[in-house]
Amino acid sequence: MASSPHRRNLDFFCAVVIVGLLAGVAGLATTAVLRFVEHATYHYSLGTLLAGITGSSPVRRALGPVVGGALAGLGWWILRRSTRVPPLAQTIDRQERIPRLAWSLDAALQVLLVGSGASLGREGAPRQFAAALGDFGTAWLKRLSSHDRQILLACAAGAGLGAVYAVPLAGALFAVRITLNTWHPRAVGAAFLTSSLAVAICSAVTHDQPNLAWPSAESSYLLTAHGLILAPVTLAVGLAFNRLMAAARPARVMRTWVLIPALAAAGLVMGICSHWWPELPGNGRSILTVSLASGMTLSGAAAILVLKPLLTALFLRAGGAGGMLTPSLATGAAAGSALVLLINWAAGTHLHTPAVSLAGAAGVLAVTQDSPIWAAIFVWELAHPPLWLFLVFLLTACAAYGLKVLTLGRRPSSPTHSGYRARMLPVRCGYPLAMLRSERSQPPSSPSSM
Repeated sequence: MASSPHRRNLDFFCAVVIVGLLAGVAGLATTAVLRFVEHATYHYSLGTLLAGITGSSPVRRALGPVVGGALAGLGWWILRRSTRVPPLAQTIDRQERIPRLAWSLDAALQVLLVGSGASLGREGAPRQFAAALGDFGTAWLKRLSSHDRQILLACAAGAGLGAVYAVPLAGALFAVRITLNTWHPRAVGAAFLTSSLAVAICSAVTHDQPNLAWPSAESSYLLTAHGLILAPVTLAVGLAFNRLMAAARPARVMRTWVLIPALAAAGLVMGICSHWWPELPGNGRSILTVSLASGMTLSGAAAILVLKPLLTALFLRAGGAGGMLTPSLATGAAAGSALVLLINWAAGTHLHTPAVSLAGAAGVLAVTQDSPIWAAIFVWELAHPPLWLFLVFLLTACAAYGLKVLTLGRRPSSPTHSGYRARMLPVRCGYPLAMLRSERSQPPSSPSSM
């Protein structure tokens, strides 16, 4: 006998709460492990990763990423030989079985690689781990439909992202717009509740503070006009970043022992580069921190603009796995810093470097993720600058994305997260195409439960 809508809705609400709490736990766990690995790699106890790298010895700075890369390569060799680790977004979209253990182990290896200095994003690990925990925690709720479970998994992934960066609004919108591509009230409500709960739980380590410290220096409303100047620059940087990552990503997932020396060699290259540019190791937060502190020189910003995506591509080619959000964000910040420093040097002006740097980050993120509003919100939540600067970020992001549409049309871009773009699917009645496929596959006598 079919369950009543009231009971199904009650189960769905319980599942939303469970998923939000478990996503917070996933954020706590991955953040704690990341910090442990960073401290062990660079032998420091207090301060940021950048401070730890700067204060570490030359030998440790060079060999730390080598050891971390070799250990991660060994782990992936063992894991990938025995099981398949499917992409998160593709698994959610196709409503496939969730590989809880494989995703959890893969997330741990991602944290190990990023914590030891790899130029990859750390947001992939909490998204996977949160989805695995959410699926495990709600398995006992038998009245949930397959559509509801798809929403819950997307919300878990978005909440995991929101938890580690303390960005509840961006985490919710990531689930709704980038993973599901819908404004259906059921999905929107679930996404905001799960993301808020996850951020609240993870505040035990984030202390409910912005991920980046905004400087107290005053900024001018005239900066709004510079959003249009940044748009073509961030478009070019974003497209180049996408194409480089697509070219670097192996056609097939690496499963052989070559993973060990390949990732160790990539770590050695990173370690050598960090002697001159200590901002390079890690997901890109160090680059953003230096940009906001106006601590970059023109030559340093130009070098980081080139090296950050190249090193990210190197780790991808070597078989590593990780997020692409923060590397593209850091590349955009370097582009913004380089542009404003060049203008200040050539024209003798004193434009506000932190604001233009974050606007550049928003523009590149909008191009790589095809979601300008989400990009502007994510960047704003990271630093919590004055509210009016959100308009600068939004203008840059929308202008860059608009130029991309005018230039290339609305074609799917190279994937920058999980190897798949679920958001590029057509939408009807608020649900992704995969849901429509499942409805059409049912016999006419069995109407959809939606």
